[in-house]
Amino acid sequence: MRRRTVLPVAAALVVAALTVVLGAAAGGHRATTQKNNPPGPATGPPIVLGMSAAFSGPSRGLGIELYRGSMAYLDEVNAHGGVNGRPVVIKAYDDGYNPAPAIYNTIRLIEQDHALVLFDYVGTPTVTRVLPLLKKYADKSILMFSPFSGAEPQREPPYESLVFNLRASYRDETYGLVDRFVSIGRKRIAVFYQADAYGRSGWDGVRRALAAHGLSLAAEATYSRGTRYTTHLTEQVDILRRANADAVIAVGSYAACAAFIRDAVDAGWKVPIANLSFVGTENMVNLLVKEGQHTGRDYTSDLVNSEVVPSYEDLTLPAVVQYRDLMKQDHPSPPAIADVKGYDLLGDNFAGFEGFLNAKVMVEALRRIQGDIVPAKLAAAFESIHDFDLGIDAPISFGPSQHQALQYVYYVHVDHGRLMPAVDWTRWTK
Repeated sequence: MRRRTVLPVAAALVVAALTVVLGAAAGGHRATTQKNNPPGPATGPPIVLGMSAAFSGPSRGLGIELYRGSMAYLDEVNAHGGVNGRPVVIKAYDDGYNPAPAIYNTIRLIEQDHALVLFDYVGTPTVTRVLPLLKKYADKSILMFSPFSGAEPQREPPYESLVFNLRASYRDETYGLVDRFVSIGRKRIAVFYQADAYGRSGWDGVRRALAAHGLSLAAEATYSRGTRYTTHLTEQVDILRRANADAVIAVGSYAACAAFIRDAVDAGWKVPIANLSFVGTENMVNLLVKEGQHTGRDYTSDLVNSEVVPSYEDLTLPAVVQYRDLMKQDHPSPPAIADVKGYDLLGDNFAGFEGFLNAKVMVEALRRIQGDIVPAKLAAAFESIHDFDLGIDAPISFGPSQHQALQYVYYVHVDHGRLMPAVDWTRWTK
């Protein structure tokens, strides 16, 4: 059975401020080169990682930053020989966070681009529709590695053997959030969620966590996937407010969740609102901070988010030092297919750091393959990873019955426009 350990932020994070990135690149120390790479850039036939993600639409920041974080690591690897002299590249397609294009993109990646593995996919509604293709192409041994989703379908039969997850699940996140709210007397917890597989996954996690405390949902309200920040969500705010909810857990993407928080504050409703890691913390906070500059209101004082990777400001972690340095050194670009009009690229951020770690584990698995690097050898390569030091003070392991490497959940809140570790929850005591 999978562990659901929810750990507090390391003590070092209490001191380190998590600065909201408003387009500024962060500093850091010079990254060290992998020792086992041949000298010089990789020149052999590329190893193709296939990615379908939101590179357009109101959730584009998720795909863009995840991709950039992965490329920060892969560019460094490729500059120093790649894997066995072969560069590791990401073939990326835009699905706009919609299932139908994700299915088409996946078929193209497998049949035309001959992708070794599906990598860095973004979102539960897209991932869940792609999973059956892994069965369809069983003869090609196609796997999915580290989708940007904490949902259960890729962690349960019949697909759990075909997907390797690095991040903690939405159940891990929702259990942690519910436990903390209940511990400070906030037991009337409501859910604001996206009306699709992602939202229902988080909704289910909250219900399960409440049931463990003998509680039930105070209320629920939904919104449609693709909702933009300009949309007014006052009706959803009114539904939850009338139910006397004393805490809200939002299961959505950054544009819609920011709109909900904006409308709650504008309505004078003072209640802590928590978001899951998928939301895209920096993009959401940036929208709210800019809104506050226009209205003079504070939209972030009661905001708290769960995250599945540690702080990218914690310079005691070697992976953080390397990530920050490579982001500053190379400032990776989005793929050519990304719609970047009006989008300000972030500096260091949670999605980017997760993408960086995804790439680091991916390369480690590739280096463990003996002989030809083919899809049929990839599962055994992942499952051979035991107590691997990823550089985040949390060694990771996979195995035949363990396809999720991390269960750790971290928490941040906003203090005067800056993201800070949320260690002391008594500020929200009822």
